[in-house]
Amino acid sequence: MTRLGLAMSIVLALGCSGFPARAEAPAPRDGSHDFDFEIGVWKTHLKKLEHPLSGSATWQTYEGVSTVKPIWGGRANLVELEADGPGGHIEGLSVRLYDPSARQWSLNFASGRGGGFGAPSVGEFRNGRGEFYDQETYDGRAILVRGVWSDITPTFCRFTQSFSTDGGKTWEDNWIAEDTRISEPDKGAG
Repeated sequence: MTRLGLAMSIVLALGCSGFPARAEAPAPRDGSHDFDFEIGVWKTHLKKLEHPLSGSATWQTYEGVSTVKPIWGGRANLVELEADGPGGHIEGLSVRLYDPSARQWSLNFASGRGGGFGAPSVGEFRNGRGEFYDQETYDGRAILVRGVWSDITPTFCRFTQSFSTDGGKTWEDNWIAEDTRISEPDKGAG
């Protein structure tokens, strides 16, 4: 047997144990249940900036209730918001849809005042924080809109909406909702 043949026999006999194993790529993350934390009924404490992007620092406070119901086996959900404050009554409906091929959610919000859906915000959750973005026009200006879900626990969560007029370099918060759970979700729902 030649030296090369002997070396190959030893390597094969050892099973290449001296070489690092090739790492398998992690399976893509399924985010279809990222919003499960919010299923149920929540007391909503809402702060709304009275005049966004005007330099104003005047906030209005609202109190209300958000009800979140799963649909399509949890791959989508409906949010109903009703709140009252010095600026009047707020009614909102959000339809959140999960796109399994993109592994992202689209958040589609309609105000009871306007009666139609605006541009959807698209994004995902990473490390317990959800970030969602869209482009809109506000007072004739093109802006970026960012919605962030944070501070998520079984009994509390925070949603902050911000506007940017400089391509996302700086952000102005204009809607902060702090939700405290009132009731658990119906385990048979969805």
